[in-house]
Amino acid sequence: MAKQNVAEQFVDILVKAGVKRLYGVVGDSLNPVVDAVRRNSAIDWVHVRHEETAAFAAGAEAQITGTLAACAGSCGPGNLHLINGLYDAHRSMAPVLALASHIPSSEIGLGYFQETHPDRLFQECSHYSEMISNPQQMPRLLQTAIQNAVGRSGVSVVTLPGDIADQPAPEKAAETALVTSRPSVRPGDAEIDKLVEMIDKADKVTLFCGSGTAGAHAEVMEFAEKVKSPVGHALRGKEWIQYDNPFDVG
Repeated sequence: MAKQNVAEQFVDILVKAGVKRLYGVVGDSLNPVVDAVRRNSAIDWVHVRHEETAAFAAGAEAQITGTLAACAGSCGPGNLHLINGLYDAHRSMAPVLALASHIPSSEIGLGYFQETHPDRLFQECSHYSEMISNPQQMPRLLQTAIQNAVGRSGVSVVTLPGDIADQPAPEKAAETALVTSRPSVRPGDAEIDKLVEMIDKADKVTLFCGSGTAGAHAEVMEFAEKVKSPVGHALRGKEWIQYDNPFDVG
């Protein structure tokens, strides 16, 4: 079996994490990754006219499906165009992995044509933003990025110089468990008992619901009927709780 390069390993890990599409614009520093996608039947390259569209598309897919989505931009202005969509995805808590392709690693810091520093530029709109500067960082760095995006519900950015993407991947790469879904979180029994006590003692109850009610519309409606409560909602609770809600007060 032919030895994988870093780009091929990168794409394989995306597939293992459940990514089915990679949105982006083909560019020179992205060529090894695009070629790896071309030869992997489990993932599709979705070509868009502008990288900003790629980031918004990935964010929309992540919000609709609740699973990890991915986008990519080439070096310089290519990946910079991702920023609006990544801000939107991050603030919407959509799990998105962005690949920011980079200039040749030997030219970083030397004022090379189209040089930027994506690992710094995307820090404010991501949970994790790091650069792969050596093939030995694969696949641990990418796995860490995926775990941050999925586990913390937001954006992770991986910066990858085109020449590193084309180098041979480590033969015995670390294989750690991938986080492919967000764990369920609930209050402890003591907190639930205290809430029940407060509701039982109250003369009037109002429910204010956020994104934590996702998937629990019927239960909230049943509870609101039982305690005769109006139901307000936060912005991120709107899609989960406002529809078919006779108790809604906005």
